[in-house]
Amino acid sequence: MTKNQSKIEQLIAKLCPNGVEFKELGKVCKIETGKLNANAAVDGGEYMFFTTAKEISRIDKYRWDTEALLIAGNANVGEVKHYIGKFEAYQRTYVLTNFSKDIDVRFLYFALNDNLKKYLATKTNSAAMTYIVLSTLQDFKIPLPPLAVQEEIVKILNSFTELEAELEAELEAELEARKKQYEHYRTQLLTFPEGGVRWIPISEIGKVSMCKRIFKNETTATGEIPFYKIGTFGKKPDAFISEKVFNEYRNKFSFPKKGDVLLSASGTIGRRVVYNGEPAYFQDSNIIWLEHDEGKVLNRFLYHFYATVKWQTEGGTIQRLYNDNFKKIKIPIASLEEQERVISILDRFEVLTNDISIGLPAELKARRSQYEYYRGKVLTFNEYVH
Repeated sequence: MTKNQSKIEQLIAKLCPNGVEFKELGKVCKIETGKLNANAAVDGGEYMFFTTAKEISRIDKYRWDTEALLIAGNANVGEVKHYIGKFEAYQRTYVLTNFSKDIDVRFLYFALNDNLKKYLATKTNSAAMTYIVLSTLQDFKIPLPPLAVQEEIVKILNSFTELEAELEAELEAELEARKKQYEHYRTQLLTFPEGGVRWIPISEIGKVSMCKRIFKNETTATGEIPFYKIGTFGKKPDAFISEKVFNEYRNKFSFPKKGDVLLSASGTIGRRVVYNGEPAYFQDSNIIWLEHDEGKVLNRFLYHFYATVKWQTEGGTIQRLYNDNFKKIKIPIASLEEQERVISILDRFEVLTNDISIGLPAELKARRSQYEYYRGKVLTFNEYVH
């Protein structure tokens, strides 16, 4: 890397010692948007269809046949993709084409990835969701070093990107192997020999509980107490209730205690969240928990056991776990000492597999940070003032 950096520095010293020109994005390319709704996507379509999602969709027709950069105008705001060929685009996807001769498209791709999101963070507009206004994108300034400098940077960052992709693929494969190992041990530890322990229906341990119904007019977009719906369960809340309603409802109606395992009963069935005791409220019927005495089954044992259950759901388009089905699930009643032993082993595996602060996920994060730091370094220029 030092050798490559030195070559860039030599080129800069020779070709642009006094800095480089910065130009608005709208002056170096044509910027337009797609015209289609996201639901225009077709399974198995012949052409690429760029929406604002991270995943690529397909479609059976195309509008462009060229080299382009695609920028998400909402949802994953500022995500940039580079593509050459036939494609279509969603109405909130910005399509950059007809690039100026004094810019390398791949250089522009790296430059946008490096600074666009930071720029947009101060410029995006908020309505139902954050979105980019065309003029904001057109005004974004990018450095325009001589093409020889751009090409050298592209060569280095392409190599770095390829190496990064290889390393990430190796680490992700290792992480996937750890997850499978964790699932294997979890299955083994929670499979008890016939006659070794009693298996009883969950209904004999406790009762299915849920919070009191919250109506839409009782929620706000910002506020005091987070209200988790099925779509935000285990994620970031987008609705809140007043502290007055929260205190009234949790005192008069069912409310989880710290450590209880909350379960999604709709959508992604069986998603687990351990209630941490902090003020929060949860959507009725879609989010449930078992209200029970831990004298028979420890909550943390329940948490791991739930991950092995094949949930019996009902429903058409939207699947649902009904209370009657939940109550029929049989659970092994091992001794509390055995439960604690299982919990201790599985907790360690889970931390290694999932915790972003340690282990392989942390290594993946470090690799990405290293690349972003280096990309930022080679794309930082002094602006030439006439």
